[in-house]
Amino acid sequence: MRIALIGYGKMGKAIEEVAIQRGHQVVIKIDQPNLNEFTRENMVKADAAIEFTSPHSAYDNIKKCLAFDIPVVCGSTGWTGKLDELKKMCNERNGGFVYSSNYSVGVNIFFEVNKRLATLMAPYKEYEVILEETHHTQKKDAPSGTAITIAEQILEQIKRKKQWVNELSDNPEDLEIISQRVDPAPGTHSVKYSSVIDDIEIIHTAHSRTGFATGAVLAAEFIKDKKGFFTMKDVLHL
Repeated sequence: MRIALIGYGKMGKAIEEVAIQRGHQVVIKIDQPNLNEFTRENMVKADAAIEFTSPHSAYDNIKKCLAFDIPVVCGSTGWTGKLDELKKMCNERNGGFVYSSNYSVGVNIFFEVNKRLATLMAPYKEYEVILEETHHTQKKDAPSGTAITIAEQILEQIKRKKQWVNELSDNPEDLEIISQRVDPAPGTHSVKYSSVIDDIEIIHTAHSRTGFATGAVLAAEFIKDKKGFFTMKDVLHL
């Protein structure tokens, strides 16, 4: 298939490498120096677009793809307050749109484990839960979109926690997310339940960007001929 890349930083280059390995062709690459080429005329050359940019540009980039009737996969985080608006536009235009806070196959399995563990731990108030995430210093948002997804899954099951906070807190209703930015660190997420008796912990550690890039290409393959809004749960049939 023919793929358009919107954002050609480290992640965009990793996606290009995986796409070519899987037999696809990258027909256009949009980044800051050539934003003037982000036109309908150029984008219709692609079967699908993959967008990995920043919280400040993702919304407009996706909106353009949907307006150009190009199926789009978005991996940018930190902007999802407007996600419902784009879902509506996708449906109105009969377009195709995949969004996930994380495209790694391993992370999406981690999400399912996290939901199950939170369900099991909900009755046991003697366990305190905390979430930690570590990324490289170039990551623009904190907490990560992945950490927010994990936290929201926990909040759905553990009702004594009312909201997540990105700091240590003395409020027992807060779910703490501790964010660290160090190099090199492609991404580590952990959830720990601690009591005076023992700890239970689940951890996902990415070793490179390849896992995220592979998932994004899988999502593009999935959305090519589909209409509607989807997530990686749909792509991976979880």
